[in-house]
Amino acid sequence: MERNHRMELQYDGTGLHGWAKQNGTPTVEGCLETALMTVLGSAPALRVAGRTDAGVHARRQVASLRLPAGIDVVGLTGSLNALTPPGIVVTRITRAPEAFDARKDARSRTYRYYMSTSPGVSPFWSRYCWQAPRGIDPASLRAGAARVVGRHDFTAFTPTETGHTFFNRLVLRCGWKRVREGLATGRPGAVGMLYLEIEADAFLRHMVRSLVGTMVEVALGKRRPSDFERLLAGAPREAAGTTAPAHGLFLWDVRYRPTGLTRAASPTDEERD
Repeated sequence: MERNHRMELQYDGTGLHGWAKQNGTPTVEGCLETALMTVLGSAPALRVAGRTDAGVHARRQVASLRLPAGIDVVGLTGSLNALTPPGIVVTRITRAPEAFDARKDARSRTYRYYMSTSPGVSPFWSRYCWQAPRGIDPASLRAGAARVVGRHDFTAFTPTETGHTFFNRLVLRCGWKRVREGLATGRPGAVGMLYLEIEADAFLRHMVRSLVGTMVEVALGKRRPSDFERLLAGAPREAAGTTAPAHGLFLWDVRYRPTGLTRAASPTDEERD
């Protein structure tokens, strides 16, 4: 007999080709499935809150899966951590309501994008932030982020070749903040560090990174702030800015509604960053 469970994990996306398993390339899902197969003799299906892309990190990722009734979840957690690469850590596994689905039940996801505006990036940060071009106007960054809040058509911020069929997303909050020395991740050397924090009901592929790239172009004076009005009304991808590098992006948190509440209506296509 099997029971539904909830797995929480973190990973460093460096060297990983995203969440979804692929033949011949290391991915988070692929590494977990191999470890589960070794421990259990079979790999249960994983339903994940956010299907992160290659090079993207996760401070908090959530997956739902069915495991044998009565399994020692503490022992399983230790076994999975021993069998997966050091960049992947399962933080806990707990029993979940039978209807729990990590993807469909997520009320919102929060991403952070880290960026440095200093002449050089500390070695403690270089794998986890983008060294942006010099001359960025912080006020323009903040103004661009404020325009993103609300429900918009984000077609301009996802690749043209996409599996998405629904491009409207509700952004609950979006803003740039300064990193205070050592407080964000425990690493020193945060001088000149900023991060965009954005929470939405769901995300399109490359959506956060395309938003960051476009905001930076505005902050450098390469495009007008008013361009965002047109871009957020369903403009084509080529109308928006470049896609910021993947290594600055973190899936930061996933929020769930209280157990027992009815699922809210959600887009038909799957969540991607």
